[in-house]
Amino acid sequence: MPGNQPYDHSQGRNHRRDRNRDGSATRRTALVIHTIADIAAVFLGLWILLYLLEANQANVFVEFVEGMADALAWWSQDIFTMDTEGVRVLLNYGLPAVIYLLAGHGIAARIRRL
Repeated sequence: MPGNQPYDHSQGRNHRRDRNRDGSATRRTALVIHTIADIAAVFLGLWILLYLLEANQANVFVEFVEGMADALAWWSQDIFTMDTEGVRVLLNYGLPAVIYLLAGHGIAARIRRL
């Protein structure tokens, strides 16, 4: 009899929840984390390059990059105390760049698998 069909619980589902099942929010979150890690590493790498090439530190752009790099690498300052200033900058700013890349890409990969 058509009138005595069992109730289908899937008909009353929340459509917003179904929309997120395709993983688009997860992919976007992973992309944001991945991108933030890349941007942080670019600022740190750019500061290393500008420092080693002896860029004019009175320049507004160079000051901005240095400020961003200092903010991103505050926790790694003076881990390495070398006599050569260039090697010290390379290590103290290069270490956080590598860690940000590894952590950001690792977290993003883990989120994509969810």
